Amino acid sequence: MYKPVSLFIGLRYSRLSKGSAFVSFVSFFSIAGIALGITALFTVMSVMDGFENNLKRTMLSMIPHLQFTMAEREPQAQQELIAGLKAQPEVMSVKRYHQAQAIVQSAADIQGVLLQAPYTSLPDNVVDNIEVGRAQSLYDERYHIAISRYLARTLGVGVGDKLRVTIPSVSTYTPMGRIPAQRLFTVAVIYRTGSELDMHTLFTSGESLQRLLRVRNTEDAPIEVMLDDAFSSELVLSRLSEEQRQGVSDWRQSQGSLFAAVAMEKRIMSLLLGLIFLVAVFNILSSLTMMVREKQGEVAILQTLGLDHNQIARIFMIQGLYNGVVGSVIGAILAVLVVYNLNALLAAVGLHLFGQQQLPVVVSYSNLALIVLGAVVMSFVATLYPAKKAAEVRPAEVLRYE
Repeated sequence: MYKPVSLFIGLRYSRLSKGSAFVSFVSFFSIAGIALGITALFTVMSVMDGFENNLKRTMLSMIPHLQFTMAEREPQAQQELIAGLKAQPEVMSVKRYHQAQAIVQSAADIQGVLLQAPYTSLPDNVVDNIEVGRAQSLYDERYHIAISRYLARTLGVGVGDKLRVTIPSVSTYTPMGRIPAQRLFTVAVIYRTGSELDMHTLFTSGESLQRLLRVRNTEDAPIEVMLDDAFSSELVLSRLSEEQRQGVSDWRQSQGSLFAAVAMEKRIMSLLLGLIFLVAVFNILSSLTMMVREKQGEVAILQTLGLDHNQIARIFMIQGLYNGVVGSVIGAILAVLVVYNLNALLAAVGLHLFGQQQLPVVVSYSNLALIVLGAVVMSFVATLYPAKKAAEVRPAEVLRYE
């Protein structure tokens, strides 16, 4: 089959086993370095994406993605806002709810918590992770409460026990002075989601907390908006009018710093592992530079046979790209195999992280494609200088004493 002469010679040089052993050694490690870099970078990105996905699933599914205060809005404006939110495809649900900073006290301990109170149902992540009790029991009886396994153990309570809930922000004046609103709640549900929110979040019904907060009208209760993707909150808000965006807060105000830290850690890890690529690219540059010096005589003969400077340069570009493409293909195959079998490999070498839990992994082939493309582009850039040097070889000087 016909091949362009530059492609034929470049591939022949790439597969040539004879010549300088050191050049072959450096070329081999440039391929190995690219393969190792792709495998390491894709593995780390998959694990970091897995952790981020777990945070979204366990933490962001328990808190409102958007919150709108309703007390200052006219009934008509409230209905228009709710209708506008429900019409957006990213919005999963729009519910009224209350929340308040509270202090819960048992015979064993006292804790500061965030008390959330949806009017219709508990968050799906809480319902799916109930260990004891029924979610509907919070709405069948007043002043029932859902508590995490962590807080139940800390406070020393179980289902059926009483907890005194105090709201410091709401109080009444009595002859004895100012007394904060408080009430005995019955523990009806114990759940465990495994997220950080288990340490300081409790749930009750909207009606129970409304009475404790002394809010008269249900229409004055704020609304919570749950999205299919919490990171689309800005897009949802951009479709509302400026007046409707008044009195709104989103999940970033309470949990945004955590996700920003995770994103920053992922960037730093990617940058550090990207240094492996730089070492591999430097090896390609070094091996091609030595190859040009070694093959000066052959380059000069090729020029005398009629190859121009561009054809000579393409020979060494193809040779360098060959190393980059082969390393990228090997690295992509290894990366997929390692990611899909990561937990099995860790168990095989005796590493058991988080007790018996497994590392969360999210496989993104788009990330793999970007990593491979970056490796090939960097390999190509590394060929430019040696190719330029090869094109500048002067046959008359090289072959003078041949």
